Amino acid sequence: MKAKISNANKKTVLVGLSGGVDSSLAVLLLKKQGYNVIGAFMKNFSDIKNPYTGECNYLEDKKMAQKMAAFLNIQFIFIDSEKEYKSLVIDPMYNSYAKGLTPNPDILCNKMIKFPILWKTAKKIKADYIATGHYARIKKTPSGYQLLQGKDKTKDQSYFLSELSENDLSHTLFPVGNLTKSQVRKLAKKYNFPNWDKKGTSGICFVGKVDMKSFLSKKISYKNGKVHSPEGKILGVHQGIQYYTIGQRAGPRIGINLNKNAENKKLYVAKKIGSNLILTPENHPLLKKQLIKINKIHFINKFSKIPSNLKGRIRHLGKLHKGKLIKKSNSYYFKFASPISSVAEGQYLVIYNNNHLVASGEMR
Repeated sequence: MKAKISNANKKTVLVGLSGGVDSSLAVLLLKKQGYNVIGAFMKNFSDIKNPYTGECNYLEDKKMAQKMAAFLNIQFIFIDSEKEYKSLVIDPMYNSYAKGLTPNPDILCNKMIKFPILWKTAKKIKADYIATGHYARIKKTPSGYQLLQGKDKTKDQSYFLSELSENDLSHTLFPVGNLTKSQVRKLAKKYNFPNWDKKGTSGICFVGKVDMKSFLSKKISYKNGKVHSPEGKILGVHQGIQYYTIGQRAGPRIGINLNKNAENKKLYVAKKIGSNLILTPENHPLLKKQLIKINKIHFINKFSKIPSNLKGRIRHLGKLHKGKLIKKSNSYYFKFASPISSVAEGQYLVIYNNNHLVASGEMR
């Protein structure tokens, strides 16, 4: 992993080059701004294979990243951080699911792997900054660095970056944060990028889209449980609490087998108690919560006074709901103006003041 700095008078940026169009355009934009740019591809998970080629999925992305580095005439380095990724992201994810929680590995991945390892590598090669293709923005203010939503509200990725620190932001660039996805595609096509129409990634960070039941069953032994109504009536059986999340529609398709009295009803997972599930009809009070406890709250910036005019979302690109942040006996809670549905413990609540990301933490 060697990289030469081509011009000592210019600032150098190490870009996380995934092989996708967003990070590729980030390279071009940075070059146009006068930076020395080096591309870095991170290998974090090699257990998933392409069913047609038999190759590890990451190899396809690596080839495209190398192709784009050559196309854009930048140096390319390869980072193998799979050991750290499995230890710091995948293992905790399995542990959370085993406890009946619904974790968000993408947030943990950015906090523990992508940004710290890119920065560690950047310092080794004496680069000044790191950059990624995330749709988010960083604002430097007299009091420090703030994380803002991306201009394209339909692609905003600040939710996934909510556990970054102000120090992380101080040496990070998000070149596409002021663009919309359609503008990114249009520019990539204009400059004849080989990947201008490449589909975006989905699923777990660095793993991709997988069948979660199959993925979890490799590490977590399942335990059948009963399905109850709020009144305690047995409605059927399920295959293991780790496979379900709050708000999910129940039925045989996801391994919840209902008895004759319930099989034709629209029922949703409302609560997990031990190894059992509580199902309710849509809009039942058990499906809604107004006051949410935040586990290990994280503030990107320090505040002498918590900002007002707050809104919170409980999933990436989820609706922003008005509410207020409350501190009680060293614990933080977020009280929504009105009860909201499908609050899954283990998922993240991310809180904003207008476009500015204020705080985040796991919901309990």
